[in-house]
Amino acid sequence: MRLVFAGTPETALPSLRTLIDSPRHEVVAVVTRPDAQSGRGRKVHPSPVAELAEEAGIEVLRPQKAGDPAFLDRLRALEPDCCPVVAYGALLPQSALDVPRHGWINLHFSILPAWRGAAPVQHAILHGDEITGASTFQIVKELDAGPVYGVVTEEIRPSDTSGALLERLAVSGAGLLAATLDGVEDGALEARPQPADGVTIAPKIAVGDARVDWAKPAMHVDRLIRACTPNPGAWSEFRGQRMKVGPVRVVAGERLAPGQVLATKTAVLVGTASDAVELDEVQPQGKRLMGAVEWARGVRPEGDEAFK
Repeated sequence: MRLVFAGTPETALPSLRTLIDSPRHEVVAVVTRPDAQSGRGRKVHPSPVAELAEEAGIEVLRPQKAGDPAFLDRLRALEPDCCPVVAYGALLPQSALDVPRHGWINLHFSILPAWRGAAPVQHAILHGDEITGASTFQIVKELDAGPVYGVVTEEIRPSDTSGALLERLAVSGAGLLAATLDGVEDGALEARPQPADGVTIAPKIAVGDARVDWAKPAMHVDRLIRACTPNPGAWSEFRGQRMKVGPVRVVAGERLAPGQVLATKTAVLVGTASDAVELDEVQPQGKRLMGAVEWARGVRPEGDEAFK
């Protein structure tokens, strides 16, 4: 099939590579978000999908909105049979959805209808799910509500961050997406409506949502930090300065007041509403990422000082 691939971040790269290499399909163009500022210098860079497409000699479309007339005209001229989507990051109007004869097929990183929305992997970890996965479905106007073609599952490991879990799902999901497109081309695969029960929503987790509440139990603190690693980054305040906090280890039986810091030569513990947790890495505001013990050696926390 003739494909126009839509995607933006690194998460989409395994799928794009798989489809470029597929002997059954031809990626005639990619659609991605406009170039954006990134990095410390805030220089303007193309998206990871745009970079890969350009390396492969594939046309790159960067509409400000997917409903822009010029973009729609070019999309129609390309005559795609199908538009696979992985983390594109923009709404698709009906005028765009109507162009390919097989529609737009999205790879979403949850087992639908669970965790529809922008942050399915983060919410799966935050809410303590043991199993997650990826689904391919036909895009419709309602958010992530279209009929499903296929699913793969993935165990959520006790130490998984959203970054690590998403990395695995991006790879297994790429195989699912390719198999879905093969089945659609053959006429052997039929999308099935999502069940009405079990719908949960996974909105984007903002920086404010990533603040650690040390008055919560250790299990909640652990899940929040892992869910927000690497993005947007869990954080707390110490001596009035914001500090990012990396994944922690729950120390069973060790009790401290919520937020209280206990630093020894070999470990830094912080109290929660239940067991204390041991910090691994931290990043003070305006400084580099460092080990928690190194940080504590420099700031020398007093016995009654606490994260807030």
